[in-house]
Amino acid sequence: MILPFGALLAAIALAPLVCANWWARHYPKVALGLGAVTLGYYLFWIHAHERVEHTAIEYVSFIVLIGALFVVSGGIHITVQGEATPRANCVFLLIGAIISNALGTTGASMLLIRPWLRMNAYRITAHHVVFFILIVSNVGGCLTPIGDPPLFLGYLRGIPFWWVAQHCWPMWAVGVGALLLLFYVVDRCNYVRAPREVRKKLAEPPDRWRFEGLVNLVFLGAILGAVFINRPPFLREAIMLAAAVASYYSTRPAIHQSNHFNFHPIREVAILFIGIFATMMPALDWLEMNAARFGEPRAGQFYWACGMLSSGLDNAPTYLSFLSACLGSLVDADVVEQVRAILAAGGSLAAVPDGPNAEAVRQTLDTLRRFYPVAVAAGSVSPNQIEMAVLLGDPHLNRFIIAISIGAVFFGANTYIGNGPNFMVKTIADQRRVRTPTFLGYIFRFTLPFMMPMVLLVWLLFFRG
Repeated sequence: MILPFGALLAAIALAPLVCANWWARHYPKVALGLGAVTLGYYLFWIHAHERVEHTAIEYVSFIVLIGALFVVSGGIHITVQGEATPRANCVFLLIGAIISNALGTTGASMLLIRPWLRMNAYRITAHHVVFFILIVSNVGGCLTPIGDPPLFLGYLRGIPFWWVAQHCWPMWAVGVGALLLLFYVVDRCNYVRAPREVRKKLAEPPDRWRFEGLVNLVFLGAILGAVFINRPPFLREAIMLAAAVASYYSTRPAIHQSNHFNFHPIREVAILFIGIFATMMPALDWLEMNAARFGEPRAGQFYWACGMLSSGLDNAPTYLSFLSACLGSLVDADVVEQVRAILAAGGSLAAVPDGPNAEAVRQTLDTLRRFYPVAVAAGSVSPNQIEMAVLLGDPHLNRFIIAISIGAVFFGANTYIGNGPNFMVKTIADQRRVRTPTFLGYIFRFTLPFMMPMVLLVWLLFFRG
């Protein structure tokens, strides 16, 4: 049953090369048809209705967030200043990488891709689009749960909000720094090929920065605030949809026209990801059942395994599967039971019995008080919080959380389908008639020569031991 997923990936990769016109007309039938095969198996053959319902809820949450950010950011027009030199481009991408931790990689991508294309219009090439995807749409967002969907799922499972920034900033600095250096070299070569007269004539005016439609920042704030609402069901999505509708009708048509705004990019992403979410269920279920079979696991193994699968699957559910594997394979059930008994008896460290697990129990109790003080004070600590505290409290074990966090976020940049914003950026660039690489061209021209050296460097520096 993993075959429909493989067939859909093959179609996305090869059909635009082999039969581009046919694919442009019929991709909805391919995506929905293959998705229907998998859904039929789950609903009528194995009767896994809860699994399908869970996937449907995940898809609705995903596409509502992506769509709302797309609509709201489309109502903000940024007029850039001056010539897009390689140094100015690097500063722009660095700012985008920082902003992505506050607006999310989707929000930052949708806000900045249009001014990015405009400021480089006179010499725009595929590397401008792809490095934007690598840095702003993916790697830059690894410092906060808002930054990238996998990290938000980890936050919902109990990882503290600022824990990721505290532990992942060295990898962020190395990853973003390495990609900016590579981009500078490539962009410098492109820049010097453009005649100076052409650069002067076509560059943006040197004295003009202008921001229009800033009222949409209010709607953007509403969407980001709604991310943290879990109850009642679908209130979060209702707020996001309301913000998108209010933004669309309150934005002046001239701003939408300046941004070349229309709904084609989000429509294409929505249709393709229906097929992806449906057909990848068997692949994720297999991963959930088998990810713990690594023998004696190492953080480097989890980094590569979670990363490589995040390249071909959506990185958010892949991350969640590996987080479950960490909890299942690394957490000692005896430690969890001892901590539960001590908490039930008042939670005193003096009650920790001597034995081989004594240090782990003390670390876990200290971690619970540091990260879940409200639950400890109320006597409502959940088993999931205890298991997470076991991982967070042990420096050896929490490296596994760092490994899968970095693996999911960084490797999500390796393909157009690894992370939601990637395909949207490509679609917007295609609409502006910017030449973008094909699915396989992306991998061979950019992932292998640029991303793989960077992720290998991160492994050597942080996860090799």
